[in-house]
Amino acid sequence: MEYVVYGAGAVGGVIGGRLALSGAKVTLVARGAHLAAIREHGLVLDAGDGRHTIEAAATDTAAEVEWTDDTVVVLAVKSHQAGAALDDLRRHAPAGTAVVCATNGIATEVAALRLFARTYAICVMLPASHLEPGVVVSACHPTPAILDIGRIPGGTDDTTAAVSADLRASGIESEERDDILAWKRRKLLLNLGNGIDASFTQGPEADALAERALAEGEAVLAAAGLTVVSADDDSARRGSILQRRPDLERRGGSTWQSIQRGTGDSEIDYLSGEVVLQGRLHGVPTPVNDAVVAATRRLAASGGTPRSLDPAEVLRTLGGGPPTFPARRM
Repeated sequence: MEYVVYGAGAVGGVIGGRLALSGAKVTLVARGAHLAAIREHGLVLDAGDGRHTIEAAATDTAAEVEWTDDTVVVLAVKSHQAGAALDDLRRHAPAGTAVVCATNGIATEVAALRLFARTYAICVMLPASHLEPGVVVSACHPTPAILDIGRIPGGTDDTTAAVSADLRASGIESEERDDILAWKRRKLLLNLGNGIDASFTQGPEADALAERALAEGEAVLAAAGLTVVSADDDSARRGSILQRRPDLERRGGSTWQSIQRGTGDSEIDYLSGEVVLQGRLHGVPTPVNDAVVAATRRLAASGGTPRSLDPAEVLRTLGGGPPTFPARRM
């Protein structure tokens, strides 16, 4: 297989870097200062076994990719950026291209399937960060990630087998899954803490918000009749595979990184916002996730400081209408 990693940030950079180091042909799709740094110096993968410079083709558009019958796209942008990426791919990638969604949330797969019949999903368990142009930091060693894969809407095939084998050859743990979305829905529930971690001062009140957000998510997915792997099965799959590097300071997740970098947006609409959407569709109230979405949107748009909001304010106002969140400037 040849790989186009569309979105060479924290997740995509680690995947693309590891695949390239194992000998796979990889094209990286990035933008802005990150793309410029990759083109000038290569992609720097800061990993537990050292800093690796990945020399790979890099572009900001699918129009410049050398497409072959064996090219697989790993779509690793944030979920709110998937629409633009898929539009670029639709205009330039062959119709039969396999698109593997390595995104958080559960919406990207449906959007990709509308355009590409060969759509796949990865349940992403990959702690990493991208805060500096040209550099991605893999937070776990010796195994950097667990990336299980399946076809959409279900099942496995030769492509899942080939991609999973290539991931394993790169040092990443990977298995094929008949119902990959059941795993991704459990990951969605885990990601309901992302906005809380990114936006609110950490402590007991934030923990209470996270517990209530998770309870809403469980209720919504049950009301929707969607399959979800159990928390025990998810915990068993993770086991002790992902070992955090002791040399790294533990920072925040993907939403925290978006606010820290001052991007002006985040994927909160596809995390807590997905629970809000499904709640509206199925008549399940989701006041906690609604409040988290509102707070995180405002903080990101205003350029506020991560973890600067008071979770007690949300706890006081829940049920009494949407709260307001004065953001502190960075």
